[in-house]
Amino acid sequence: MNITVETYPWHRLNVIWQGDSETVKGGLPHHRLAPTWQILLLGDGSPTRHLQLLTGEKTEVDVIDMSLVDDDDDGAPPQIAAVEQPHLRRQVWLRTAGGQRLAYAASWWNAERVDQYLQNRSLPIWESLSRLHTELYRDVQGIYYGDSPVLEAAFGEKGPFWGRHYLFWHDRQPLTLIYEVFSPYLQKYLGKMV
Repeated sequence: MNITVETYPWHRLNVIWQGDSETVKGGLPHHRLAPTWQILLLGDGSPTRHLQLLTGEKTEVDVIDMSLVDDDDDGAPPQIAAVEQPHLRRQVWLRTAGGQRLAYAASWWNAERVDQYLQNRSLPIWESLSRLHTELYRDVQGIYYGDSPVLEAAFGEKGPFWGRHYLFWHDRQPLTLIYEVFSPYLQKYLGKMV
């Protein structure tokens, strides 16, 4: 396994508003977030698959970081405590085959078991786990609305942005914690955010 030790920060939103798991379960008023965006953000389906269906292009992954994380929490959402240590943080851009960046994701894995699930690290998580026929439950724990100059530059889109975090469960055990932020470019397919 070829990994670096904590060389890159991850791109957390500067939060303007956030909601917890109860907010996720109840949904948001439509004047705050359009129903189509709520399906993407609050649903338990695969964002990689949804992006592919929306754009009509294969969703590809650019892995920008795989780092062992020394800190207990790495500034991650509190559910990182459910993922067994030592932690490995993976950061990716989700993009179309044509190169349009659609989302950013950071995920935290048990460093000793990550290779069991991400045998080909260039694949989206959903595709890797599907190939292994891994049964999963996506447990959305939080939703965010916030800014990030780094993500503005990377997406080529003005913020604020919508994001979320969730735990993947497998065999009743937490497998990974994932934090995702979606590009406003998706309004082309989903319509306005509000």
